[in-house]
Parts: sequence; C-alpha cells; structure tokens
Amino acid sequence: MAAERILIVDDEEAIREIVHSMLMMAGYRCQQASSGIEALAILESGEQFDLMLSDLMMAEMDGIALLERTKEKYPDMPVVMVTAVHDISVALKAIRDGAYDYLLKPFEREQLQAIVRRALENRRLKLENRAYQTNLEALVTARTEQLRQTMQDLERSYDITLEALGDALDLKDAETEGHSKRVTAFTIAMAHGIGLPQDKIRVIARGAFLHDIGKMAIPDSILRKPGALTQEEITRMQEHCYSGYQMLRKIPFLTEAAEIVYSHQERWDGTGYPRGLKGNDIPLGARLFSIADTLDAIMSDRPYRAAQTFSAAREEIMRWSGRQFDPEVVKVFLSIPESIWRDLRKEIDHQIDRFTYSQKVPTKA
Repeated sequence: MAAERILIVDDEEAIREIVHSMLMMAGYRCQQASSGIEALAILESGEQFDLMLSDLMMAEMDGIALLERTKEKYPDMPVVMVTAVHDISVALKAIRDGAYDYLLKPFEREQLQAIVRRALENRRLKLENRAYQTNLEALVTARTEQLRQTMQDLERSYDITLEALGDALDLKDAETEGHSKRVTAFTIAMAHGIGLPQDKIRVIARGAFLHDIGKMAIPDSILRKPGALTQEEITRMQEHCYSGYQMLRKIPFLTEAAEIVYSHQERWDGTGYPRGLKGNDIPLGARLFSIADTLDAIMSDRPYRAAQTFSAAREEIMRWSGRQFDPEVVKVFLSIPESIWRDLRKEIDHQIDRFTYSQKVPTKA
C-alpha cells in the first residue's frame, strides 16, 4: 500500500522542516508550501494529497482562508490547523469552517503523529462508507431492475395463460369466436384516443379481454340454449359479472382489471347490472368496453340476425349516448375513422383464421 501524501503549509521554513522530518520518519510522503497561495497552486496543479497540515497565521492568505478554499474544491482532504494562538475560539472557528482538528504549537512528535493518524483514519472510513453506499445503491438498483424484469416476465406468462383462458371461453361460446380479442382491440383503440398512459391501457386491455371469464361458471345448458332464456336463466346468466370478479380479484396484478369485469354490464344512466352503477362511478375501462362490445356485437353474425354495417353500429351507439354509454367516450369513438375499426377487425379475424388452419392441418412426422 502506497504511503499517504501530506501537504505541509507554513510560512516559517524551520517549522516546515521539523514537521516534514517527523512525518517522513513515520513513513508518510510530504511536500511543503511556504504560503496559502503556493499551497493552492500545488493542489490546482492536480497533485493529490490525503491530508493537509496548515499554519493558522500566515501572510497574504491565512489558514482560515486557505481552509475555506480547499474544503470547497477538495472536500475529501482533511485539514489539520497548526497554531500558536492559545485561544479556544480560534480553534473552534477553524473546526466550524471544516477543519478536522487543530494542533497547538509547540507540540511533540507523538502528538503530531497521533493527530495525523486520526485524520487519515477518519478520511479512510469516510471514503469506505461512501464506496459502500455507492455499491449498495448500485446493488439495490440492479436488484430492483432484476425484480422489475422478473415481474414483467411473470406478467407476460400470466397474459399468455389468460389468452388461453379467453380462447377457451370463445370455444365454449362458439357463436362469439374471436369476440374477446376484437373487443380488446377496440377498447385499446379508444383508450389511446383518450390519451391514457400505457400502464393504464394494459390494465383496461386485460379487463376487456377477460370480461366474460365468469361465463366459465355458467352451465352449457344456459350458455348454448338455442331459444329464449327463462327469467331464472337470465338471472343466472347475469351472475357471470360477479363470478368473473371473484375469479380475478385475488390475483394481485388483475385487481383493477377485476373491477372492469365486475362492471362491464353497467350503463351510464344506472339501469345496468349487477350493481346499478351510474355515470363516473362506472370504471373508465368498463365505459370504454361497453362501446367496443356493442360495436362488435352489431357487426358480427348472430343466430337471430346477420352482421350489420359499421354505419348501423355507429348510429346505434350515437342513439344510446347518455343512456347506455358515456357521452364523452362516445365522442372519442366517433373521432376514430371507420377504416381503423375495419382494419382492427380484419387483423383479429385473420389471426383467428390462421390459428384455426394450423390446428386443422396435421404436422409431418
């Protein structure tokens, strides 16, 4: 380990030589400066010192002025003031101004070496603590990034699982194949139209995609019944909102999405179900979904009617603005060109066709 370097500042050459000799005998490397101005010039030349010993009373620039300049530019270099003034107020001022300690003249070699050791040890501990803090912050940053990446990977794996659940639901309710994907794409388009942040859009997208997940709990005899449902069956069907909410609410990253699932059949005027929520009490994601759901329903084939045009869907949504739909969200819907809706639907249907084809074509052994 290299010997520590000490800068000795005193306008009396005899004092400098004595201090220099005492410290060299203790194994330190020393350099002398005959004034505060010379000391600053040496420091500003780029030379590095572990400690500075400075006389207090010097011509041109006294020890206090030198201390102020060096503490500002070289805060890691401790300064010990050496003085013949036996006035405690002078010593205290030096310490308040940033000096590590002070040494009264005349002093013994043991006194000098002891105060130098303490000052250098204090410097070493401060530097080690700073390095520790820096390393700790870097470690925390790295671990945080690792955790964030792990959570993202986990959420991606969850989303893949959720997509499989959505596909399974579409297969259970064959007449709405691709419905979940289409309403999700439509909902995302309106969320972008509003200018929502990406993290909020992800939550809303999950809620839209999983809106009917509660139908997994509905018996096929009701879900696939070709004729009209009885009142009892209608009541049972309407339970899917709450069932879906119960399925999702205990999954931490789906808590907000679960609220959308719970509310996706509510209406702006309060006539929806299951809670009869009204206006802004309905989660924004559910209000966006409501329009997306109606758009897809009108433009899709149903057993009781053929698919209708976008214009028909547009007119229906406008007609129910302020009753079934949030008027402000309707404005956003109307501001998006028809071509966007057609392209989204075409892309989703194309994905479904490719998936269906891949399932039907056997792979070669």
